[in-house]
Amino acid sequence: MPEVRSQLHGHVFRVLSRKSPFADPDAFDPGAETISYLRESCKVLVIGAGGLGCEILKDLALSGFPDIHVIDMDTIDVTNLNRQFLFRQADVGKPKAEVAAAFINRRLGHLGTKVIPHVGKIQDFDETFYRKFNLLIAGLDNISARRWMNATLHDMVDRTSGEPDPSTIIPLIDGGTEGFKGQARVIIPTMTSCFDCSLDAFPPQVNYPLCTIAETPRLPEHCIEYALVVMWEQRFPGQKMNADSVADMQWVYETAKDRAETFGIQGVTYQLTMGVVKRIIPAIASTNALISAALVSEALKVSTYCGPVLNSYMMYMGQTGVYTHTFPYQKKDDCMVCGGAKLTLTRPRNSTLQELLDCLGASPSHQLSRPSVSSTSGIVFMQNPKPIRQQHEYKLKMTLDELTKADPPVFAPGEDLTVTDPMLPTKLTLQVFLSDG
Repeated sequence: MPEVRSQLHGHVFRVLSRKSPFADPDAFDPGAETISYLRESCKVLVIGAGGLGCEILKDLALSGFPDIHVIDMDTIDVTNLNRQFLFRQADVGKPKAEVAAAFINRRLGHLGTKVIPHVGKIQDFDETFYRKFNLLIAGLDNISARRWMNATLHDMVDRTSGEPDPSTIIPLIDGGTEGFKGQARVIIPTMTSCFDCSLDAFPPQVNYPLCTIAETPRLPEHCIEYALVVMWEQRFPGQKMNADSVADMQWVYETAKDRAETFGIQGVTYQLTMGVVKRIIPAIASTNALISAALVSEALKVSTYCGPVLNSYMMYMGQTGVYTHTFPYQKKDDCMVCGGAKLTLTRPRNSTLQELLDCLGASPSHQLSRPSVSSTSGIVFMQNPKPIRQQHEYKLKMTLDELTKADPPVFAPGEDLTVTDPMLPTKLTLQVFLSDG
């Protein structure tokens, strides 16, 4: 068995056994000790077992990483089978993490590789769980989960001595794909820019005007959006549509198809329905393979110092050829996660609390989803639970000037306000100043 491992991992062992002109001589120690760390001590967590996650798991196992964990909350759908190669027809309906782990263990277990699955949301696991790992690789398909993970790792850094404790820093290697485009990024908490530093680079989510989809639908997407936004509420009042439910997705598809036929619109398919509901851009298997290779290469370099680590962002554009560009993403001094600064907003006196909350959500640099705010004197506004929200809803229409002049004041201009939001695992400090403009 050791001979088989040596043959299949020989390319990695050779790199780790000899000096490199590219590696930092003060950090890279070629030889048995480095190989032993990789093979016996390095523990990696993969977040996501979808198209990109399947590639990452395979590449990690073949690159010599023996202790791999994977988190995913989703189950396998038949539409996954064309590119998520660790799954088969018989696996439809089963948890992705469990099936992916079992496949790797069955196929590559003889190499000493063991993949341990965890089914659930990343928010279901606490800091104690994440502290067990030497590095994380994220193959997530949504911004909110990536933001949460990024903020969690930054919050885990111990700063009790005034300076970050290096032993508490866990690198995050983040990857994403979108059609023929992809990106790989190395985030080392407190040392490099973080995910939120580049938040304003992401385009806003596409939404269709309700008047268009209700009165004059012209595209199949309009019919799907109408079925999702209007007709679902009419048919199932108070029940939220579950995008991961096959039955719910089938209902939206059939309803949208009927509406499209009424207006003579062609092109409503189940795949398109999933794309509109989940805002999905079709995945390209070759893009996943390329980005995964970049991510695992960085994982090997971060773990062993055998080469210079990516600094710090690589983008891939494959529409018309193979084009990549690497550049250092700059840290933002006012970043909510790594900047350490308070959020400061100046708002007109006559603007309402609702407009302040909308500003926190609409700002490209903030993009909060359901912010709750409290002051030293109590609750300014709380999203949940529902009874508390109802107690404070009257404030939403009040102007900020009225709130600061109430008896007693709800908050004072420039006061440190505490903001919480489902997007982030930590609290933020906000200062609101009022202007006459």
